[in-house]
Amino acid sequence: MKKVVAMIPIKLHNQRLPGKNLMLLGKKPLCQYLFDTIQHVKNIDEVYVFCSDPVIKNYMPDKIKFLQRPKSLDGDTIKSKDIIGEFIRTIDADIYVLMHVTQPFITAQTITETINKVKEENYDSAFVAQSVKEFVWYKGKPINYSLTDVVRTQELEPVYVEGELFVFEREVFTEKKRRIGDSHWIQSIGWKEGICIDEKEDFEMAEAIVDLEKK
Repeated sequence: MKKVVAMIPIKLHNQRLPGKNLMLLGKKPLCQYLFDTIQHVKNIDEVYVFCSDPVIKNYMPDKIKFLQRPKSLDGDTIKSKDIIGEFIRTIDADIYVLMHVTQPFITAQTITETINKVKEENYDSAFVAQSVKEFVWYKGKPINYSLTDVVRTQELEPVYVEGELFVFEREVFTEKKRRIGDSHWIQSIGWKEGICIDEKEDFEMAEAIVDLEKK
């Protein structure tokens, strides 16, 4: 059986939205949403929070393990591959699941299905993404339609916005230094699951959802 290990990197001092990972969303800290959800995912063998500050342990359930990471990896210019590389050097697994607490509404079903694409099918990696059918431009040019042949919105080729759940075999990272391999699966998610909290406006949107669901 392939060993599946989940890694949840957390930094408690954020630049764009300071302290966001511990901010109260509704009646519980933002980080607790993923902590609660992941306990319903049965195809993960071990779950680690990878954080330099042990204070995060006060928010973690017993089934999740704490792994202290070097403070040098907390810098604002540190790339995710540096954090992933340090974790993989420390914790051995066949398949790694990278998740972030800043995507609070992702479901246990989505996590389970994404993992199974790598664990049980012929994909070396998988990730969640929101499918968007809009007229999209990049560097001054449209990328999914022609200016001389504007199609109906329903006929547009969708573009995909990556979320914050990545599943990949060990070799994808150790050999290619990537979290997405050549044989990958895109797990489509809706707008709610796709909400990623980076800015104040993102948090306000999440608050509006929580308040609406209460009513």
